[in-house]
Amino acid sequence: MERLWNRNYLKVMTANFALFFAFYLLTPLMPLYLYETFGATKDVIGLVLSGYTIVALLFRPFSGFFVDSFPRKTVLLIAYSAFAIFFAGYLAASSLLLFTIVRTLHGGPFGAVTVANSTVAIDVLPSSRRNEGIGYYGLSNNLAMAISPTFAIFVYTETQNFQLLFWLAFAVATFGLIVDSTVTLKKPQPSDFSHQTSALRLDRFFLKSGWLIGINMVFFGFCFGVLSNYLAIYGKQVLGMTGGTGAWFMLCSIGLILSRLQGGKALREGKLTENAAEGMVISLVGYTLFILMPTIGGSKFFTFHFSLFTSIGYYGSALLIGLGNGHLWPAFQNMMISVAHHNERGTANSTILVSWDCGMGLGILVGGIIAELLGYSAAFWTVAIINLAGVTLYFVRTRQFFIARRLS
Repeated sequence: MERLWNRNYLKVMTANFALFFAFYLLTPLMPLYLYETFGATKDVIGLVLSGYTIVALLFRPFSGFFVDSFPRKTVLLIAYSAFAIFFAGYLAASSLLLFTIVRTLHGGPFGAVTVANSTVAIDVLPSSRRNEGIGYYGLSNNLAMAISPTFAIFVYTETQNFQLLFWLAFAVATFGLIVDSTVTLKKPQPSDFSHQTSALRLDRFFLKSGWLIGINMVFFGFCFGVLSNYLAIYGKQVLGMTGGTGAWFMLCSIGLILSRLQGGKALREGKLTENAAEGMVISLVGYTLFILMPTIGGSKFFTFHFSLFTSIGYYGSALLIGLGNGHLWPAFQNMMISVAHHNERGTANSTILVSWDCGMGLGILVGGIIAELLGYSAAFWTVAIINLAGVTLYFVRTRQFFIARRLS
């Protein structure tokens, strides 16, 4: 069997860890920063944060085109450099308007570098271990998600200094750029790019053969967009929990890591539809638990702040959502790649990420609006409904759609 853990694969995973570590240093605390520094309201917070994801979404299709059309390492290093530099922009943003501009534009290089880095990871994997390798690649995201929010919240609690977090994010992103610069790829041949530059067509930017897989992913991105961005402020303002956000992200990441390890064999055997189905059902249980248990804990039969039911719902949901997403994400990514030809890998990667970003952006924006009008509880109930709709779509239509279009 071909070797999975080669040197270049480990480097790309390390750079991806640094990328998401820098990203998650700011994500859970960004609503608090906007509220405490600029006095932003809930709907304005949603608007500001959604701009990042929307611009990332707009850049993804072009990123896939460039990754498939030009030397991938060059595209990767340009995108990663821009991603790192933008963290310095937060330090210079002295008003809400300037901060909004910097935050929104930062989504562009984030969208590009995630497409480029994951495509390079596929290139350095042996073909016989690709499904499995893509699943393990996500461990670098998950480890970053496990450590970074907890670390960020600890630093903020101890220092109350957001500027320090911006500097740390800049330093970590720069480290990832340096690691990626040492990756060795085989020299591309002119034939690898000639088919792309001859004509600009829609399928150079969006994988049409996987359109329903992408739409289905939008539902799940919406749910995590609401949860990941409003968890800290929801916990502080609604649940009265000032220290639980870091532990929640840690448990979610443990679930993600466990599911990646447990699901590796199934991915190696090509059981993509089974992995996806298992993951989305577990996630649905987790989201429902998250929403229901605080309600039960707040009833007249229990004391809200010390309710065992509330704690089980809050922390147990993190583990379940992590387990579910850890099965779902690599399965959907491999499904998208499996309906694409060899020269469409970048486009396939950008398409699945565009779908996730579209859902995330909608979740952040709609979640902020609903929270402003009806409260955070209503926003999270919307998450449960959207998640159920996504699960239903998969079993009714998406699974058969993939099986019919899968390439051997």
